[in-house]
Amino acid sequence: MSFANTEIIEQEYLGRSMSFAEYNGLVDSLVEADRTTGPNQLQALVDFTRLNQARVRRLLKTLSVDENAAAMLRSIGGRQIWLVITEGWCGDAAQNVPAIETIAAVSGDIETRYILRDENPELMDRFLTHGTRSIPKVMVLDRETRVVLGTWGPRPTEAQELFDRRKAEGVDKPVILEELQRWYNADKGISVQREMAEIACKCADAAEQQTAAFAR
Repeated sequence: MSFANTEIIEQEYLGRSMSFAEYNGLVDSLVEADRTTGPNQLQALVDFTRLNQARVRRLLKTLSVDENAAAMLRSIGGRQIWLVITEGWCGDAAQNVPAIETIAAVSGDIETRYILRDENPELMDRFLTHGTRSIPKVMVLDRETRVVLGTWGPRPTEAQELFDRRKAEGVDKPVILEELQRWYNADKGISVQREMAEIACKCADAAEQQTAAFAR
């Protein structure tokens, strides 16, 4: 997570972004056509996308709202947009997006929007993680000014630490991904809900400070 970003998201990106229903419908339609998002149409990515959509549907039905996170979100002031950079074939997106949607729905002040990474490389390159185009990446925007107040992604902190540690140990990536899957299964979407609630609260405070500064 990071805060106090001075970036402003141009309206053109919000204009080409999608609601979750639109994004999810797009990916569903691509799967039906044996395709995936992005220019790379390798069959492996198409297969990942099909698996991911099954996971998304299951998680949307089974995830529970974390009440600690919900209480934090209900206390925020100011309206936010959570702009999510993603792709249909991304396994971490399939794990985290349903939890993001679950907790965002608690607050009437939060709107989620989705935009594809590979169609918007210039935007993605402004929000790299350790120099890589890791997704999902969430930018928390002030809805009025489009200022980026904070970012999250691509994984909950504990999951990212697991990935980084095992990668440094030289463990093969398929093994790491299996371990991450077990971590996600045990976590049940709680970590991302709490981290997004925390960042939303801090971003709301930052927006209030900016407004007060402009009013002086």
